Amino acid sequence: MASRNRYGSPVREATMFTLVLLPTRPQGPSYPAVISLDAPLWELEKGLQCALLLSPYPQRDTLWGIGNEKISPTGVNKGRFHVVDAVLWFYQVWLASVLEAVKVSPLIEKVSDHKDFKKLLRTRTNVLVLYTKTGTSGDPQLKLLSDVAQTVKGQGTIAWVNCGDAEGRKLCKKVKVDPGSKGVGAELLHYKDGSFHTEYNRPATFKSMVAFLKDPSGPPLWEENPEAKDIVHIETEKDFRKLLKREERPVLMMFYAPWCGVCKRMQPLFQQAATDTKGRYVLAGMNVHPAEFDGLKQEYNVKGYPTFCYFEKGKFLHHYENYGATAKDIADWLKNPQPPQPKTPEVPWSESESPVFHLTDATFDSFLEEHPSALVMFYAPWCGHCKKMKPEYDEAAEILNKGPDSPGVLAAMDTTIHKAAGERFKISGFPTVKYFEKGEDMYTLPQLRSKDKIIEFMHDPQAPPPPEQSWEDKPSSVSHLGSEDFREALKKKKHALVMFYAPWCPHCKSAVPHFTTAADIFKEDRKIAYAAVDCTKGQNHELCKQEGVEGYPTFNYYNYGKFAEKYNGDRGEAGFTGFMRSLRGRDQEKISKRREEL
Repeated sequence: MASRNRYGSPVREATMFTLVLLPTRPQGPSYPAVISLDAPLWELEKGLQCALLLSPYPQRDTLWGIGNEKISPTGVNKGRFHVVDAVLWFYQVWLASVLEAVKVSPLIEKVSDHKDFKKLLRTRTNVLVLYTKTGTSGDPQLKLLSDVAQTVKGQGTIAWVNCGDAEGRKLCKKVKVDPGSKGVGAELLHYKDGSFHTEYNRPATFKSMVAFLKDPSGPPLWEENPEAKDIVHIETEKDFRKLLKREERPVLMMFYAPWCGVCKRMQPLFQQAATDTKGRYVLAGMNVHPAEFDGLKQEYNVKGYPTFCYFEKGKFLHHYENYGATAKDIADWLKNPQPPQPKTPEVPWSESESPVFHLTDATFDSFLEEHPSALVMFYAPWCGHCKKMKPEYDEAAEILNKGPDSPGVLAAMDTTIHKAAGERFKISGFPTVKYFEKGEDMYTLPQLRSKDKIIEFMHDPQAPPPPEQSWEDKPSSVSHLGSEDFREALKKKKHALVMFYAPWCPHCKSAVPHFTTAADIFKEDRKIAYAAVDCTKGQNHELCKQEGVEGYPTFNYYNYGKFAEKYNGDRGEAGFTGFMRSLRGRDQEKISKRREEL
């Protein structure tokens, strides 16, 4: 008659496999309890079957049960041995670990066929491929890449090739990849625009991989620089608060943005200062450009990048504002930190001792009646190019406005205050220089920027060469938007990539032809828009501020009018089109899945 346990279920003889349970015995010395099983399949009540992957146990003369009594290999049913409870516990732990090991995001594309691989590279422009020696040798990378894939969805693609199975082995041979030659049994290669780009050799961290896939040709993160080892790199607001709470030493925090030119210039100096003052002060860096840190930026008055904040015992004391500093300057300041000296308010140009005639809406027409030959500079106080031109214009006015035989005079007008004349002459960018003869608007002169050129023109006023046609005036598939129609136009588009620019900006000029070509490629797709906003034009300056534009060009991606993310990818045609193709590819995948579900 078959033996039965206390639940009445038949028990097989334990002769082949062993189960080692790690919990300690209730009494006596602490060591594992061991169960022998006669097969890898243990039948439990209600039809539960657990496949237990166990190894043979050679010593089976005496085995201990949880009930703290000896049991023989053929007598597991004897005594107070709660086998069912033990096996259920083991099964839960084992199953959880197995599921954890093989959990791979559906966003990671498993490829084994060479044709499918070629198609993937043909249809996706930014692909990171993990090649593994076996099905399990890439488990650590796959777990990390699953999280990365979710974050870069729509911007990059992650694929997996298992070189250990039959089909995958053929594919790996064809592309000449051997992950077995790597110590970890896995290799990461990046493909761009259909061809091999580079081996991924940056840190295997979530942050570095996301940054790489968002901009494969971009510079590494600051924390990846070995020379920045003495900088404390902060990632979250929680980490920032923890640092201030626990740190006894003074802290100088650099709030920065990855794209900021001044930040890049100051980082080597800051990290050198961190090394020079190591042990006495803490120099830390934090990228606070993402919107999630808006509250933090408001708290510490971060209005531009970089912003340096000095803390003692967790309390904010001063800003450090020497942006032309050397490493030694920073170290010296830390020895005796002082608040920045109050800035002297900038005297408006019209109130300074300037030889230029400053006009208002009320004096504009009468001035032109009195002066038959006049050059007028329309400007804005915040405009950098206006500030650069002011000394040249002043010097030219010193000669022209005071000379008895002067061929004409120089005047200026702040059109942010005196708006009527600006609207009347359709001033859309600054500075705008116009020549008036007997009160009549004759020429707009963008080429006049230096003292010598201005004086030369006034002695011989000539029509300028025909102006280069503006981007907005050239026929293209780019939608040129302004503050009046920006939001309404984007609401209708599922995917919109917007370029915020200034006509004078060299980087903008370089990007324009590539952006225009990308727009032409997708012109038939009604769900897609490539749009542009001239931030120097009319009320667009305020719109650009609202959209977080801090430099030119800035590219933002919008989904049905809602800001989704900044585009930091390649500024060539391939980058602009690849970004949109990835988004449309994701759309198609979703549609296909819905059809399958139906």
